[in-house]
Amino acid sequence: MGASVEPRIANRVSLTAILGTPVTDARGQLCGKLKDVAVTTGRGGGKVAGLVLKTRSGLSLVPSHEVMETPAGTLEVRSPGVLAPLHDDGNYLLLQQDLIDRQIIDINGRKVVRVNDVDLEWMGQGAAHLLRVAEVEVGLRGAFRRIFKGVLPRARMEAVSRKLSARAIPWEYVDVIEPDPARRVKLRIEHERLADIHPSELADILEDLAPAEREAVFTSLDQEVAAETLEEVEPKLQKALLEKLDDERIADIVEEMDPGAAADLLSELPEDQSDAILEEMEPEERQEVEELLEFDEHSAAGCMTTEFVYLGLDATVDQAAEALRSFDGDQESVTEIYLLDEKRILRGAVSLARLVMAQPSTRLAVLTETRVLSCPADLHQNELAEMFDKYNLHALPVVDAQGRMVGVVQSERVIGFLREKL
Repeated sequence: MGASVEPRIANRVSLTAILGTPVTDARGQLCGKLKDVAVTTGRGGGKVAGLVLKTRSGLSLVPSHEVMETPAGTLEVRSPGVLAPLHDDGNYLLLQQDLIDRQIIDINGRKVVRVNDVDLEWMGQGAAHLLRVAEVEVGLRGAFRRIFKGVLPRARMEAVSRKLSARAIPWEYVDVIEPDPARRVKLRIEHERLADIHPSELADILEDLAPAEREAVFTSLDQEVAAETLEEVEPKLQKALLEKLDDERIADIVEEMDPGAAADLLSELPEDQSDAILEEMEPEERQEVEELLEFDEHSAAGCMTTEFVYLGLDATVDQAAEALRSFDGDQESVTEIYLLDEKRILRGAVSLARLVMAQPSTRLAVLTETRVLSCPADLHQNELAEMFDKYNLHALPVVDAQGRMVGVVQSERVIGFLREKL
């Protein structure tokens, strides 16, 4: 049998603790002190590209594989000739300069956090190379280190800090927004992870971010997610999020929004900007929104959505199921299927609960509620809220002066209106 190979040992050291460490050459001559740590970005990000040293001639960068940790706790450069002047155009992130004290998003915690420290990892045994970043510290442990650096000896500070509860984010979830000259930092938000975050939680995150970080994160969202999130934020923040976008990009997002929410948004923008955005929209979506913009925002029509599921009087349960499957709106908001005659007059409504219990060939007219509540388009919001409260409604059809159904008010809109009054 061959000789067994001992496993590599990973030793942690915090960025706070290591900054300021003297760096010498093999003869013990001082080369400088550790000023920062440069980390690669993009694919394979997290590897330490080099250490930034403060030397007599300025800032220099030494490749990480040329640096060793000595038993005395200092750092040693294998060859002084590897030091090179630090240039700003390097494809790396400086941990102290670009990350510490910056806001990032904790995807798992659904909140914005501030970076207090970074845990680095020395890999190997004895004198070893600094290979990678392990975690970003966002809790008390990192804050403690920064407060007591220089007050307590390094070994004592590290020993005490390790006893404190840790709140850390693995480095693989941290990334840089590459096109941003300010090199702001955020957590990598992949589509699979976004699918797990409710738009209202994303809205809360955006509200907590500083304006620059908020803009960077919002512009990284795809159109559908951006639209759903935009519906959840306050009008003032909506305008702020759209401020840096061109009209074409805004139109793409608005087209994905509920028509009622889109109309509310455009009504808050300057008229010339609203008109420009409408011009960029597809004809069908533009027409829906323009019709809603004509209504009083404090009326039932001003609160409604024009996206609802409806069928003719002769439709069956099987056809209703197909209509639900092909519905392009918010399927989770659908509580009823409405029956309209050839003139779009509201003749009935069937709850989804009744559909589930019925045979596929059953006509919807047999299942319809005996009395269908509706409200006129010009009904004031206050009276609308009273109807929802009195009848414990989830949704309410809106009809015009001729009795034609023009939209549906969802309970969420009424709740939002009532919150604004508090």
